[in-house]
Order: sequence, then structure tokens, then C-alpha cells
Amino acid sequence: MEFIALLIDFILHIDKHLVEIIQNYGTWTYLILFLIIFSETGFVVTPFLPGDSLLFAIGALGAKGALDFKSAIVLLILAAVGGNTLNYFIGKTIGHKILAMRNSRIIKKEYLNKTHAFYQKHGGKAIILSRFVPIIRTFAPFVAGLGKMSFTRYSVYNVIGGVSWVCLFMFAGYFIGNIEEVKNNFTYVIFAIIFVSLLPTIVPYLQSKRRR
Repeated sequence: MEFIALLIDFILHIDKHLVEIIQNYGTWTYLILFLIIFSETGFVVTPFLPGDSLLFAIGALGAKGALDFKSAIVLLILAAVGGNTLNYFIGKTIGHKILAMRNSRIIKKEYLNKTHAFYQKHGGKAIILSRFVPIIRTFAPFVAGLGKMSFTRYSVYNVIGGVSWVCLFMFAGYFIGNIEEVKNNFTYVIFAIIFVSLLPTIVPYLQSKRRR
């Protein structure tokens, strides 16, 4: 419970915590940010790590000169594409073994089912769209590998999705993150980002409950 509380606090006050990380770790901050984005996209056991909100906050700090914006955006695109590539191969090589494990807590079947439904609705472009949906973006590459999607086809979607995701949120943070109203209400902005990004999973769930 303590870990969850710390994680929630980190996400909701991510701008302040990022400033502390930069002050304490200097250039090592880039490696820390790379590892967070790489892990959030690369391992099915870490869907709880911040993604959208982190990129937005990094963009805002880049605009203030606290970080080198150009270096950060290139590095995090590599992290996003590389993480998804690793996740794809995990799903392709040992995905079935993981699913076959009895009482496995490594993967929540609920998340897996949601990702399958997302694929059925959007097809191959789900790889791109999933980038903008928390949890599903962590499971989408795993499911693609599990389903033996062609790596060449997958890589095209992966690169497009990774570049689009990182650029959208980082440039959004860069251009609007330091507007006075946004700075003064940064926590509410993070809430809004999380809420909007979850809508693609919340709406179908509510619709299915209503039909039932």
C-alpha cells in the first residue's frame, strides 16, 4: 500500500518530483527517464508506470531549459520503440508459457482480454492507437507477439506509434505546460490527461454493462 501511495503521489505531482530528480541526478536523469518509458512499454508487469503524464511534464521542463528537449525527445522515442520491440519478442517467444502457468500473477487476464478486444475492433492499427491508452499500450505488443504478427508489419506500426506518442505529449507539454493557468493547476491537468487517455477503455465497458 505504501508503494501505491508513493506511485500516486509521484504521478500527481510529477512536475515537482522531476525537478527533484534533475537536481539530484543531473545528466543521469536522462537514463532514469529512458528506463521508465522503456519499462512501461517493454514489460507486461509494469503497466502502472507513468507514460502520458511523464512525457507531458518532461516537455514542460524542456521548455524552461531544465532539460535538453531535443536530446530527451530522441532518447524517449528510442525507449518507446525499443520497449515495445522487447515486449513483442517476449510475447512471441515465451508468451504461451507465461499464460499456461497456473495461478500466474504475472499477467492479469482482464487486461489481456481488453487488449484482444481492442485488436478485434481496430486491427493492425491497434498498435498505433494503443500507444495512447494506458495499460493496453503495455499489453498490445505482447499480444502482437503472442499472435505471431509479422515483425516487419509490427515494426512499421511500432515506429509510427512510438514517434507519434512521444512527440504529441512532449510537444504539448513544451507549448502549453508553462502557461500560467496550467502551471498553477498542474495536478488537475495530469488528472485530465489520465482521464482522457482512459476513455477508450471506460466507454466500451460502460456500454457493455448497459447492454447487459
